[in-house]
Amino acid sequence: MTESSAKPALPDHLSIDPKSPHFNRDVLQHEIGVRFNGVQKTNVEEYCVSEGWVRVPAGGKSKDRYGNQMTVKLKGVVEVFYVEG
Repeated sequence: MTESSAKPALPDHLSIDPKSPHFNRDVLQHEIGVRFNGVQKTNVEEYCVSEGWVRVPAGGKSKDRYGNQMTVKLKGVVEVFYVEG
């Protein structure tokens, strides 16, 4: 069980999109929590702690030119952590 305790350090900038240069498969194999302005978010697609923003789905059925759901960038205080359990 030493594998579960040897989690990689959380990066400053992370994306769940495999095409992104900020995608990190090793980190995403573990459950990550994101707290934005003190509220835990479950729909974050990308975050940057140092710049203070998260990217979340815009809602609705809007798609970008590649067929991906549109997202909105929100600015504020970002905290990331590994979810235990």
